[in-house]
Amino acid sequence: MLMPPMQSQSYEEQAMKFAVMGAGAVGCYYGGMLARAGHDVVLIARRQHVEAIQRDGLRLDTKSFDEHVRLSASTEPSAAEGADVVLFCVKSTDTDSAALALKPYLNERTLVVSLQNGVENAERLRELLPQEVAAAVVYVATELAGPGHVRHHGRGELVIEPSSMSEEVARTLSAASVPTEISDNVRGALWAKLVLNCAYNALSAIAQTPYGRLVQGEGVTRVMRDIVDECLAVANADGVTIPGDVDAAVRGIAQTMPNQYSSTAQDMARGKRSEIDHLNGLIVRRGEALGVPTPANRMLHVLVKLLEAEREKR
Repeated sequence: MLMPPMQSQSYEEQAMKFAVMGAGAVGCYYGGMLARAGHDVVLIARRQHVEAIQRDGLRLDTKSFDEHVRLSASTEPSAAEGADVVLFCVKSTDTDSAALALKPYLNERTLVVSLQNGVENAERLRELLPQEVAAAVVYVATELAGPGHVRHHGRGELVIEPSSMSEEVARTLSAASVPTEISDNVRGALWAKLVLNCAYNALSAIAQTPYGRLVQGEGVTRVMRDIVDECLAVANADGVTIPGDVDAAVRGIAQTMPNQYSSTAQDMARGKRSEIDHLNGLIVRRGEALGVPTPANRMLHVLVKLLEAEREKR
C-alpha cells in the first residue's frame, strides 16, 4: 500500500526541506524515515531507482513495517535547490564530483551532513563547499533489494557533530524514529566506525559472506584481532581518542547484524568500485605516514583491489 507522509511533526519541523545526495541504501533509509514522518524530502539517485520511486513510492522494508512511502526523487543535483539540509550519502570515491555538482544549487544557510564511510569526507567537503558541513557517524544495516526498495536489517542511529543546526536536525531525526545524538568527539566516533569497517568489510567482500557466518570461519576472529590492533595503533599515533569499548563493538556487529553483507561486498557483487581505499587503504596510508606497520590491513586492501581489477576485465 502506498502510504502518504505521516503528519506527526510540528509546523517548524515540517517546514524543513531535506535533500539526499546519493540516495542508495543508507540515504534512502534516512530519507524515507523523514518522509514517512511528514517531512519534505527529495532523493537524488540513479535513474532506474528514481523511476521506480516516482512510479510506486519508496518501499521501506524494515523489521517493524513494510510500506511504500511517497516522496520526491530526481536524477539531477538541481533538485536539492532550496534544501535546508542535505544528507550527503555518496561513496567516498565520488565526494569531489558530487559536491561540485551540488554546489550551484545550495543556499548559504544549507547544512551539509556527511553520512559517509571513512574519516576524511567532511574535511574534503569543507574545502569544496562554502556551506556549513557536519560529519555524522552512521550505524545502520541496509541494502537495496531492487529499484525503489530499501531493506533494513537493523539499527539506524546517527551521531552528528555540533553545528548551527545540529540540535534542530537531531530533534527532527529523533522524532522520525532515527535515534540521533550530538557529540564533540565525532572524529573519534568516525574512527571507531572505521575500525569496524576495516575488521568486517574486506573479509565479507572477499568471502561474499554475511557477518554472522563470517565470524564462524576458521581463524577469522584472530585475523580481525590483528586488523583492529593495527587500526588502534595508527589512531593512537594520529592522536585520535576512540570512544567506547572497541573490542565489544567489533563482537557486537556479528551479533546485531548477522545477515548483513558489508557495503564492500555489495559493491563487488554488483561490479561497482568499492570504498576500500578509504577503509583499509586509509589505515595503510596513515600507517606509512606515521611509521606504524599495517600488514593485515595492507593484505586485505591488496586482495580487494585485485578482485576489483579482475571484475573490471569481465
